[in-house]
Amino acid sequence: MTLSFRPAKRSEAKPLIGLYAESGAGKTLSALLLARGFVGPTGKVGMIETESGRGEAYADDPRVPGSYSVLSMRDDFSPVAFGEAIHAAEKDDCDALIIDSASHEWEAVGGVLHMAAQNEAAGKKGVLVWQQPKMDHSRHFMLRLLGTPIPLVIVCMRARYPMQEKGKGNWQRSETLVPFQSDTILFEMFAHGWIDREHKFHGTKWTRDELKQVLREGEPITLETGQRLAAWAKGGTTAARESPVQRAQSPGVEPGATSGGGTGGTPETTTGVNEGITSIKNVRMPSAMPAAAPADWEIVVNDFAERFDEVKYGQDREAKGWKAAWEKRRAKGDIPPEGDAIVEAAIQRARGRLGVR
Repeated sequence: MTLSFRPAKRSEAKPLIGLYAESGAGKTLSALLLARGFVGPTGKVGMIETESGRGEAYADDPRVPGSYSVLSMRDDFSPVAFGEAIHAAEKDDCDALIIDSASHEWEAVGGVLHMAAQNEAAGKKGVLVWQQPKMDHSRHFMLRLLGTPIPLVIVCMRARYPMQEKGKGNWQRSETLVPFQSDTILFEMFAHGWIDREHKFHGTKWTRDELKQVLREGEPITLETGQRLAAWAKGGTTAARESPVQRAQSPGVEPGATSGGGTGGTPETTTGVNEGITSIKNVRMPSAMPAAAPADWEIVVNDFAERFDEVKYGQDREAKGWKAAWEKRRAKGDIPPEGDAIVEAAIQRARGRLGVR
């Protein structure tokens, strides 16, 4: 094997996010919103679900646009089984993976604690009780998490306030929430934090200070949080900026106006970024996009417009895929004219950068 160095790139720093909370605080919903915002309306979100189907409770929730795929684990929560599940998500081409919850790998049937208890019951002593369970945890679970090519992995964990002895015989509940997992798992996370009963995020680690503008202290995790994380992962800025809808609604700016001072109004209708758009293959499309509830159309429009504004010269295939996805979403008939105009203006700008007349 030949070893070599290469220039460092931020895009190689794939986010591994840890979320932990007490039951009912909103880990699953927060993870789904973060993942969907990160991958956009057509990206593929997968979930390794361990909690008897509770992870599928949001499959038809209007707050979570788009669908997500689920791999259910029930009887074997060993590190090897989790490693195989992560491998299955890779084979399924997931753009974001949620593990809900990773606590089962540590404390459920077949998990690390169960393996150690079986070793002790079999007569093993000392270091031999923990040697194989911890090796399996490191090799089949942690190394899989750290080495996966999936662009975003969100690790959800159950948590509690443990009892602590303060003075002899004086036991009190700790004020620090602790996740059910290995003592060292949080060290491996790109960013992590806990979620309170009001569903607000409280960060306990950010690898870069600018990520504090992505996963914001004291705020609920939303689709916009995922969009900010995606922009950061691509090398973009986390500075606050107006969305396409906000720009269109700003005083003196007509829907469809360009940021460079172009004329307003509805742009000319285009038949596609390039000809032959209906024959494009291997473009992943969502199986079903949700009907937009009041204000939800703004999320859809913002996402599509920003995707077209990110298209650069030479990215014809990406532009075709997004154009086909937009036409499919637009056909549902629930996007108002002002939203349609915003996206069409972004398409026109993309056509200009691609050199398409």
